[in-house]
Amino acid sequence: MTERLYYTSDNTEGRANVLSCTPEPDGRYAVVLDSTLFHPQGGGQPADAGWIDNQPVETVQSRGDEVLHIVAKPLSVGAVNLRVDAALRQLHARLHSAGHLIGLAGTEYGWHPVKAHHWPNEGRITFAAGGNGTLPDAPSLLAKISAWQAENFPRQVTFADGLRHVGFGHLPAYPCGGTHVAHLSDIGPVTITQVKLKKGQMIVNYTLGS
Repeated sequence: MTERLYYTSDNTEGRANVLSCTPEPDGRYAVVLDSTLFHPQGGGQPADAGWIDNQPVETVQSRGDEVLHIVAKPLSVGAVNLRVDAALRQLHARLHSAGHLIGLAGTEYGWHPVKAHHWPNEGRITFAAGGNGTLPDAPSLLAKISAWQAENFPRQVTFADGLRHVGFGHLPAYPCGGTHVAHLSDIGPVTITQVKLKKGQMIVNYTLGS
């Protein structure tokens, strides 16, 4: 089992041990570490990028309890240096945290988030209707989000029943394995580009400002 250090740490540089390096069908190699700072693709969030020693990490995947770091050339078993692309990590964290706020804002209008896609330029939250769901407009959702950002609530990470939960301040937390900003002001400007109904679901598309 790979220890997922990013669950509790924002560090983007550290040390780990290569436990195995095996060929993939596409000619690349899958590296398993005893612990990792790299977030794998999943939970609506893209994979981190970066380097193991000087070897670029091309993508990161979860397979069972292991995190696989896909590289072009084999690595030897033993101690290595890890370096995550810090700018890309922060962008992904901002997008994921903004998605959580959109999910929370939607619940205040009677909707329940059921699917999320926190990718750059493709941000999207899909909601199922509750008993009394009304369709909000983008300014109404943004007003709630901006108010929470103005409070600058800090990130709260807890673990219960084998699940990691991420919330901000007193706001409700979601079960989540993704990376998030330390404080809501770190998200920066949020733009909701579209709110629409499709097959009884509300879909909110969003992007971030610089």
